Amino acid sequence: MPDDTVINRVAELRRELNYHNHRYYVLDDPVISDQDYDRLLQELRQIEEEYPELVTPDSPTHRIGGDPADGFVQVEHRHTMMSLGNVFDDESLEAWHRRVKNLLDDANFSMTCELKIDGLAVSLVYQDGVLVQGATRGNGFVGENVTHNLRTIRTIPLSLQGSSPSYLEVRGEVYMPVDSFRRLNEERAERGEPLFANPRNSGAGTIRQLDPKVTASRNMQIWVYSLNDAGDSPCPADHWETLEWLKSLGFRVNPLNRLCRTLEEVKEYYREWVEKRHELPYEVDGVVVKVNPFNFQNALGVVGREPRWATAYKFPAERAVTRLLEIGINVGRTGSLNPYAILKPVIVSGATVQHASLHNEEDIRRKDIRVGDWVTVERAGDVIPQVVGPIRDRRSGAEVEFTMPENCPECGTTVVKPEGEAMHRCPNSSSCPAQFFELLKHFVSRGAMDMDGLGEQWCRILIDKGFVSTVADLYYLEKDKLLELDRMGDRLATKILDNIEASKTRPLPRILFALGITHVGAEVAELLTQRFASVGQLAEAAEEDLIGIDGIGPKIAESIYNYFQVKENLAIIEKMAQSGVKLHHDIEIVDPNDLPWHGLTFVVTGTLTTMTRREAEGRIKALGGSATSSVTRKTAYLVAGASPGSKLDTANRLGTMVLDEAAFSRLLESPSKALQALPEAQA
Repeated sequence: MPDDTVINRVAELRRELNYHNHRYYVLDDPVISDQDYDRLLQELRQIEEEYPELVTPDSPTHRIGGDPADGFVQVEHRHTMMSLGNVFDDESLEAWHRRVKNLLDDANFSMTCELKIDGLAVSLVYQDGVLVQGATRGNGFVGENVTHNLRTIRTIPLSLQGSSPSYLEVRGEVYMPVDSFRRLNEERAERGEPLFANPRNSGAGTIRQLDPKVTASRNMQIWVYSLNDAGDSPCPADHWETLEWLKSLGFRVNPLNRLCRTLEEVKEYYREWVEKRHELPYEVDGVVVKVNPFNFQNALGVVGREPRWATAYKFPAERAVTRLLEIGINVGRTGSLNPYAILKPVIVSGATVQHASLHNEEDIRRKDIRVGDWVTVERAGDVIPQVVGPIRDRRSGAEVEFTMPENCPECGTTVVKPEGEAMHRCPNSSSCPAQFFELLKHFVSRGAMDMDGLGEQWCRILIDKGFVSTVADLYYLEKDKLLELDRMGDRLATKILDNIEASKTRPLPRILFALGITHVGAEVAELLTQRFASVGQLAEAAEEDLIGIDGIGPKIAESIYNYFQVKENLAIIEKMAQSGVKLHHDIEIVDPNDLPWHGLTFVVTGTLTTMTRREAEGRIKALGGSATSSVTRKTAYLVAGASPGSKLDTANRLGTMVLDEAAFSRLLESPSKALQALPEAQA
């Protein structure tokens, strides 16, 4: 057992190393030499090797990375990781600003401007000042636990400075500096490995490495841009002061952020960085503009997964000129025929572009794009390459006008163009190989049935070998057959089959999303399963039943209804059911309009003794209410446990009904009394 002298020395070394790490990587102001830092680190490492019981998660020795992981565990975000709406010109920015002012009764407000880093959004959770979890955005609701990799990033504090809340969650953007990206590609070129396309893709891939040592070797960085949860600890009243507070805790906050009092100041900041962005050591693709006061943010709220109080003013896309060699056709999983440009390779915004979007036939005709043209290419939002248009002055007369094929290039079926749609489609959804390949990739993907191990390559092989002809066939694969495939070992075959078996109990929304019904994304699937308890019930629904669901329009309803009229689709669902796939909820579904707390918004704060806050929020939702994290004028009740913090002050100021835990429990026993207890104006 280590004595007190050793224990005290370990604590002293960690404090000293964390201090110097912050000075060097966050403040860019070191006060000791690299050799002295390495000497301290080596001393700590030797002590930890001798006394492994002294190792803690926030030790500076964890920066070098541990053993490779078998995979990533999914993490449900405590608060949704939202995305931003975009504006692309001053007129759109002004329109956003007018909408915000109208919603705030013409109040004046300051705004923060932050460079929009082209990286990977992550969530960092600290308990008692120590980093305990780091996760990717994922789909906004569920991400991947990449804590071991994020611990290797030296600009992420493993433990916080000063007095920090017992629970703290911040959001930030992890990125690969441009110099690191170039150096990585040079090393890959020397080894004869394929080059990465751009810093964002290589950075995202680095964070998702199973071996943390790989992440540690690539000099990833972070800018922290928001506080998401501080429990019930008191916090600053606006975003700008919060960033300053986070900086004092040891987080790396971009010094180029700016507080703007007027919209003209926002425009000046934007124009400045449009010109200077290439001087930065990292890639940016716009400016994030946020309403600064938190009380205004809370009043503005969120639409879908986009906050009304923020927008991204994207930089103009960078362009290049090259030759259009050919127009190819991709067949999507819903049968859409998607033309794309095959280009003479050209570098745009630092990435080599050989293929670009052409949207659809109408867009090609409107722009008069011809095979053989010299064309202007841009990366929209610096991400998706697209053909802007032809350079007509450079035409020789040999250019050829494009015509959409009459038959599907994959299965030969006659192509149709539904009335009112811009896309041509292959109607052969049951046996078109291209559609099935795209559907199979979607079905096994992480956001759908999550069959880890079945990537794009194996999907193609399973189809080519005749092992699967519908998604239901996956549930009947046998190990002996898989082992017949080249490069398929026993360990991989076992992993694939185990993950296929595990997918049988995926939640009902994931199953509906996985089926690939046109217009049914993850959010629509959630809406459907709030009304229908099983796939069977949904299959029997009429179009008018579907249109009656809030958020489901006629086009979506028609697509869902038509899907279940196809006998081949019903046969696939039946085959899945026979294999043991759970196609139903365990809970009884009722019309939300019939629930007693429908339309009521609750906020739960403080410490409860008879249930957790999450359990309380679950009880609220089960009764039809909604549970949010911020008190606004729309909040019906604040449920206040011990140490309620600033939310109680806000509720008192707004006149919100406040319940202690005992009163909340009584209301749960008699939920119909909730509306009766409200003041007339709120009810």
